[in-house]
Amino acid sequence: MSIQESLRIVPKGDIALLEWDLVGEKVNKLSSPVMVRLKEVVEELSKSKYKAVILVSRKQKIFIAGADIEEIKRINSKEEFKRVLDQAHSIFNALEDLPIVTIAAISGACLGGGCELVLTCDYRICSDSPDTKIGLPETKLGIIPGFGGCVRLPRTVGLPASLDIILAGKAVDGRKAEKIGLVDACVPASQLEARAMDMAREKIAAGGKKRQKQFSPSGLMDKFMHSFAGKPVVFSQARKSVMKESKGFYPAPLKALEVIAKTFGMSNRERALGIEAEGFIEVATTAISKNLIDLFYMMEAVKKQTGVEGKEVKVKKVEHMAVLGAGTMGGGIAQVAADRGVAVRMKDITNEALAIGFRHASEIFTKMMKRKRLTKFDYDAKMSKISGTLDYTGFQQMDVVVEAIVEDMNIKKKVIAETVKHVREDAIIATNTSSLSVTEMAEAHPNPANFVGMHFFNPVDKMPLVEVIRGPKTSDEATATIFELSKRMGKTPVVVKDGPGFLVNRLLMPYLIETMFILQDGMSIEKVDRWYTHKFGMPMGPYRLMDEVGLDVCYKVVKIFRKALGERIEIPKILEPLHDSKRLGKKSGRGFYLYDEKGKQLSVDKSIYAELGLSAPTDPLTERECLDRGVFTMINEASLALIEDHIVNHPEDVDLAMIMGTGFPPFRGGLLKYADALGTQHIAQELEIYASKCGPRLKPSQPLANLAKNNRKFYS
Repeated sequence: MSIQESLRIVPKGDIALLEWDLVGEKVNKLSSPVMVRLKEVVEELSKSKYKAVILVSRKQKIFIAGADIEEIKRINSKEEFKRVLDQAHSIFNALEDLPIVTIAAISGACLGGGCELVLTCDYRICSDSPDTKIGLPETKLGIIPGFGGCVRLPRTVGLPASLDIILAGKAVDGRKAEKIGLVDACVPASQLEARAMDMAREKIAAGGKKRQKQFSPSGLMDKFMHSFAGKPVVFSQARKSVMKESKGFYPAPLKALEVIAKTFGMSNRERALGIEAEGFIEVATTAISKNLIDLFYMMEAVKKQTGVEGKEVKVKKVEHMAVLGAGTMGGGIAQVAADRGVAVRMKDITNEALAIGFRHASEIFTKMMKRKRLTKFDYDAKMSKISGTLDYTGFQQMDVVVEAIVEDMNIKKKVIAETVKHVREDAIIATNTSSLSVTEMAEAHPNPANFVGMHFFNPVDKMPLVEVIRGPKTSDEATATIFELSKRMGKTPVVVKDGPGFLVNRLLMPYLIETMFILQDGMSIEKVDRWYTHKFGMPMGPYRLMDEVGLDVCYKVVKIFRKALGERIEIPKILEPLHDSKRLGKKSGRGFYLYDEKGKQLSVDKSIYAELGLSAPTDPLTERECLDRGVFTMINEASLALIEDHIVNHPEDVDLAMIMGTGFPPFRGGLLKYADALGTQHIAQELEIYASKCGPRLKPSQPLANLAKNNRKFYS
């Protein structure tokens, strides 16, 4: 079948349906061949006798997903981008200028170029299906809307609503789209096409007048924000918000803001689109955009994976799940499972502990209600999915049991051995351990093929990563089932081999240890933290992160690492005084920083230096050394985990895990993408210099040295 079948005109009397159904693809997208075909269709419609045309999709859950991202990734020259954008503008302008009424009947995802396409239509109507999402996610890919979105969306919905969508890369559902004026009506999915036909007939009967909905401010505040005096205030506040969120590391939102400020109210369409195109080209040719697009592809790849490479694996359907341990972590796990329709039974040894789990889940759902993401009906339905017990009642129907009790190997093994007696033979038991050996724990299970690690990160509702830890005897089915369950719970799973710290903590702990050495070298806590956040792009600095994790937990994990990895893990002299100080971090209100009763960070606790046996900081190290020693330590450890110990199989696994599990700056592409950008030779040479100055812990590992010797990259 040809591309002609992907976009076809279907006559309905004096109304035409323009049906989108991209042949051989699961989604409709605006690839180059599709754009050529769209140009032909628009030309045909311009010469036809139809009085109205309705754009509809024949894909399930998809209207138009957007432009072809693979094409964007491949283009590197400004000239090629200009050619593509000029062509798109020409086609979209022709659609906007059709002499007949144009209506978009939207059901499913209408994103990026798809949203920009429907903005050229006179009218838009959408379905109330939960699959309907309309928006412009381009800034998440390091680009800006380039097919007219920066020009047409503000004219359609006004400045505040358009800035909210464009700068954050948001999509809105049908009801919200109707509320802000992005669509003219939101109707039941079953009635969408019929209502669109009715709308077309009404417009034809009224004379078939063209009309692109132009935003008209109402209310004093709305009128002020669109006035000569108010617009600078709106753009100034938007810029402050972007800088607060991005710290200036992401140029796309700032460029989009600049384009909108220049073009809003401009009557010359071609000039406005030209300004947008210039802005698009400027950001699309950056390494940041390429890195964010690579991250998008990593995320898309996970959707297609099973967690087991190279073979077909049967995945157990999980409808009933138990959680052992109903504290904050257990309640968080129960909440994300119930949110996705899984029936969850929490078990603990006291009613008080169960109450903590229920309360935590309820608090998360309540916040979702306050943000209009849930109705009261939804809240009740989701909370009803969670039940509690003090014994093993109901465990016979469980497909999966997630153990989330205290981090003590003997207690965990005892509970696992007990739980096995109360579940079906084919039930999978998963441990949520963050540091203990899954292999050793599996000894408590009579059938270790059905035992696996499922490491959630705290807080569960916010942290997207789940490490699926495969022990030597874990079956393909158990691995694939937990991998699929993680995705269903809205998480990004990465399969890792059992080993000290698994993947994320294995890379994170040497980094945190090295920053303790940096503290010993005379650096101030706030300066180093600020460099890591405001100069490198981490979500929080290392000392603030240790406070968040818990200084008692950090102490315990350092000891585990020392025992597992030997002298390669050098213990900082401040570790024992830090432990003896009884500072626990945020949870006790006192760590490297002080915190108020609500857990809000206050200032650095200056008394900590003396307690650790340190002089007042003199900040003798450079910004570069502080950043290099911490980050290069992670890269060094990653080379061992990936190349020597095969904790994961691909550099993409490392990068995805570090971005999703630690917030490693996405704009840098991930830890190993960053390493490749610097060059393994450069990193190895710098580590040699730091090792000679600071000690053998910083000496490049053999795998890293081998890469450097041959000038090879991790992604090679």
